[in-house]
Amino acid sequence: MADYTDILYTVEGPLGIITLNRPQYRNAQSHHLLDEIDAAFDQATADPSVSVIIVRGSGGNFSSGHDLGTPEAEEYRRIANIPEGIARYDDFKKYNVDLLLKWRNCPKPTIAMVEGYCIYAGWMLAACMDLVFASADARFLAGFVEYMSIPWDVGVKKAKELCFESRFITAEEAREFGFVNRVYPQDQLEHETYAYAIRVSENTPVMLRFSKIAMNKAQDLQGYTNHLEDEIGDYVAMQSYRGAGRAEGGERRLASVDLAVRGLKGQRYGLDPQ
Repeated sequence: MADYTDILYTVEGPLGIITLNRPQYRNAQSHHLLDEIDAAFDQATADPSVSVIIVRGSGGNFSSGHDLGTPEAEEYRRIANIPEGIARYDDFKKYNVDLLLKWRNCPKPTIAMVEGYCIYAGWMLAACMDLVFASADARFLAGFVEYMSIPWDVGVKKAKELCFESRFITAEEAREFGFVNRVYPQDQLEHETYAYAIRVSENTPVMLRFSKIAMNKAQDLQGYTNHLEDEIGDYVAMQSYRGAGRAEGGERRLASVDLAVRGLKGQRYGLDPQ
């Protein structure tokens, strides 16, 4: 059994439950947290008693997105000491595309159980799961992100609408758009998600695995994985032009949104909240 610090991993009957456990940062995704999620996926995949994997967040939120610079994340990256050049690109791609594609192709059914905020990288994590169940009070924020599955998640026209406007949508809107499968009252979400997962677990592993393979193949024949592999280059290109063509006020607005959404004013979180 692995020792985890930024997640919790438990097995409840046929369910392997991965809980993001950085509630003080609204479960922001550091590289360390993502490494632990990956280790837990490996553990759940290798465990024959686990039939379905559930990913959720602690403290009433799924994930506020990328870690923008907490002290723990900065130290983890300092120790990793990734050199500039292709190694830095490979590291970036690993944490923003490769791991998510790996989890998307996990041989067991996966469910994102979303409550509270699900922002940018939170959307990415939910998107690579097979199903998304959400509480009625959940709020989702899509955008031009590294794992750009959004056109597949909601359709091209709706993806453009959401990314252009950069607004939160409710769980019910996300269900109407096709991203969320089911919406439940917050006090029923865990019970209903677990009950569904247990019903799924009653099917044979062979049937579940090959059903998933067939549907993932259908997406891939349409270009899903190739699109994600290609789009990361566009994202890196955008990073090299950070600030170009964007009004200074827009930068400040985005910074204030980041801080306000995460509820972290007064704490260092990538930007000093002066």
